[in-house]
Amino acid sequence: MNRPLFFLAFVFAFWALSEGASRPSVVKVGAIFTLKSINARVSKVAIEAAERDVNSDKSVLGETKLSITFCDSNYSGFLGILGVAIIGPQSAVMAHVLSHLANELHIPLLSFTALDPSLASLQYPFFLQTAPNDEFQMTAIADMVSYFGWSEVVALFTDDDQSRNGVTALGDKLVERRCKISYKAVLPPDPKATRTDVVKKLAEIRVRESRVIILHTFSATGLLVFDVAKELGMMERGYVWIASTWLSTVLDSKSPLPPRTAKSIQGALTLRPHTPDSERKRAFIARWNRLSNGTIGLNPYGLYAYDTVWTIARALRRLLDQGGNISFSNNTSFRGVQGDALNLGALTRFDGGKQLLNNILETNMIGLTGPIGFPDRSALRPAFEIINVIDSGIGYKQIGYWSKYSGLSVVSPEILYTKEPNRSVASQHLDTVVWPGGTTIMPRGWVFHDNGRELQIGVPNRVSYKNFVSQVNGTNLVQGYCIDVFLAATKLLPYEVPYRLILFGDGHKNPSYTELVNKIALGEFDAVVGDITIVTNRTRIVDFTQPYVESGLVVVTPVKKLPSIAWAFLRPFTPLMWAVIACFFLLVGTVVWLLEHRVNDEFRGPPKKQIITILWFSFSTMFSAPRENTISTLGKMVLLVWLFVVLIITSSYTASLTSILTVRHLSSPITGIDTLITSNEPIGFQVGSFAENYLREELNVPQSRLIAVGSPQEYAKALENGTVAAVVDERPYIELFLSKHCMFAIRGQEFTKGGWGFAFPRDSPMAVDMSTAILNLSENGELQRIHDRWLSLKACALKGSDIESDQLPFESFWGLFFICGIVCLGALILYFWKMIRQFRKHFPGVPEPSGQGSTHSERVLRFLAFINEKEEESRKRLKRKSDEMLSNREGIQDEPRTKRKEILVVSKGTPLEMD
Repeated sequence: MNRPLFFLAFVFAFWALSEGASRPSVVKVGAIFTLKSINARVSKVAIEAAERDVNSDKSVLGETKLSITFCDSNYSGFLGILGVAIIGPQSAVMAHVLSHLANELHIPLLSFTALDPSLASLQYPFFLQTAPNDEFQMTAIADMVSYFGWSEVVALFTDDDQSRNGVTALGDKLVERRCKISYKAVLPPDPKATRTDVVKKLAEIRVRESRVIILHTFSATGLLVFDVAKELGMMERGYVWIASTWLSTVLDSKSPLPPRTAKSIQGALTLRPHTPDSERKRAFIARWNRLSNGTIGLNPYGLYAYDTVWTIARALRRLLDQGGNISFSNNTSFRGVQGDALNLGALTRFDGGKQLLNNILETNMIGLTGPIGFPDRSALRPAFEIINVIDSGIGYKQIGYWSKYSGLSVVSPEILYTKEPNRSVASQHLDTVVWPGGTTIMPRGWVFHDNGRELQIGVPNRVSYKNFVSQVNGTNLVQGYCIDVFLAATKLLPYEVPYRLILFGDGHKNPSYTELVNKIALGEFDAVVGDITIVTNRTRIVDFTQPYVESGLVVVTPVKKLPSIAWAFLRPFTPLMWAVIACFFLLVGTVVWLLEHRVNDEFRGPPKKQIITILWFSFSTMFSAPRENTISTLGKMVLLVWLFVVLIITSSYTASLTSILTVRHLSSPITGIDTLITSNEPIGFQVGSFAENYLREELNVPQSRLIAVGSPQEYAKALENGTVAAVVDERPYIELFLSKHCMFAIRGQEFTKGGWGFAFPRDSPMAVDMSTAILNLSENGELQRIHDRWLSLKACALKGSDIESDQLPFESFWGLFFICGIVCLGALILYFWKMIRQFRKHFPGVPEPSGQGSTHSERVLRFLAFINEKEEESRKRLKRKSDEMLSNREGIQDEPRTKRKEILVVSKGTPLEMD
């Protein structure tokens, strides 16, 4: 079968320009396609129906008629049909060529079968795709792959523009969903692929891990692929086949299929362009058997062909209504270019091409395929039906829909358009699928290398900490905590895993775990199971499962019980802390004495008595409420804050002293990894552990300071005799070590965060499945039960961890002292402000004659004396002073009355007597 190739050419072959006539009487339409192709046969019937319907509807072109002429795909007579627009071409290969020609001639091209995504670029302004292009189809396939949980697919496609660019779009969409195409198998262009070509490509696919095959080709090659796949046993259980829309056109247009063909495609999935139900669509479907004489069935591309003719007819009507000219100009681009068939030099440019293109882009109508418009130069509301080929009367069933609006759903897109878009994972649904082999159990989508051969799994042959991994004496069996986790996880996998555990190491010392992991990259092991720490340099070459144990590096040092001495009671606080406490006792006592001195008799008396009162009041607050009562408001406030500080200090002191007298403490000055690095002391590490590289490469510890220790006994011996100041190792090992060696303890916190996992080759699907199984073990409690069975710890392990011997420093309490100091300072400021006001009231500054008056020093002494004076005496003195001032004021008021009396006597002639 030749590759389908057709296009229709809208051409004005002639028009009658009678006196006063403004429209052509006839519009000749040319159609070129491969007559043997399915879509060409369906489109021919649909186009002829559209011709009749347009001509019978006077509201479209009025008296103008369409006359359609069909030509074969050899391009004979090409210039005879070239005119104002082209519907087609059918293939993307020819579309790329004709699009450049259309750009020069200003002829719009409308295709419903050349659906290469690259044709939608701005490079081709005169090319429009009236059906959803392959980018949307590939997005739907990528969503299906993600929905079923597959991470890798194989793409089998024809080596032409449309198929190749469609697969490129598929790869991009899969990457967005964290999936990928693991292998691309390319077939010769359709229909040149032979059975030998197909057998060769399918043999290559069969040895791959992925069992999800995306077949993007045309009907002739596609049916041949399924026929060969059936013979090779690739249509059985475990395989997944997803075909692009070519298979649905075969199902729609060539039903019933031959028995051999029908059997070869059982279980495959395919897509069909979705067109909404309507009265017009049902009426057209009812007419189809009569239109086609029962020679071929209708598929969605026949509907798009029908609507494409109507789209151009309506755009042409608007062009004529707008007074557009249907005229052509000489085109100089092809001058001098000759060809036996095309004769490109004779081509002319359509003057109204841009106006007609704009009219097409502004289309807004309802067709057989639903709403038609080109707001972004592509079809409106792209959607597909998802078809599952099964052994039934019609040969398939619909399991759902895909739409750009809401993704996968079992609900029609027309219903979803009335709701808010929802593309969340929970909203994606499809009905049950019957997969190849007749099973409804979803295939996992991949197999092990070499079709399920026994996996070679490496296991470290440990000589220490055998609770994690160890060889059973005298056998090839392996046991331990890590092995039990692996066995429990494999039981939760949805498939059987054939494997063989292979010990790695000489049995005399722990093997290098980095070397063990590298064996996966070298292909010697298919996986590694054991206490494998997940670190950065290992993740670059392998994939790890979900961690099943949290792990991090810690520092272990010796511990001992401090000896009992006479001055043990001073250990809870540092010397600085004791000094600050003493200073604040004196400070608070002095502040309270100042605030209470003028109003409280208990804070008055001879200087010796007052000093004793200050000291007694201060230090008695540590044990109980002070005997002396506080009267002033400021004094009560300061005392309240100080009592809170004392409560915290005494509680901390009691707890620390109890710990000192009863608990073991670190005998090493090392407090963590920081002090260990700066101490220049030797550091121990476990043989085979990544701790050596971490200390040397990340923390820049010289190799000369690093000492390898191979077993818990060597740990203890090296720490006791001072060979190493501390051992750096992972917490799971150290916790097991401390369960039997109570004279050591963890110092500081973990300074790395990580975990243990099982290693697999890069991009291995089994790593994902094992991670899911490990999470299930954690959720159902089995992981903890395995841990308790192998790694149960003694009591001393807990007591020996993270023991601290630090004295309580001032830094831990400076906030309390800061608050107390602020309160004392604020109380003193308020107190002195009040005293200054009262002093000014008692001793106002009155100007005196020159050479007299108090000096500044006398006034300061008077102020100090005022502060020292009891407040009650100050009030009495102030009252006496007020009385004297009042008496003086009354004497001054009597003197004017006497003088007025004497003046009055003189004025009446009475002799004035002088004293």
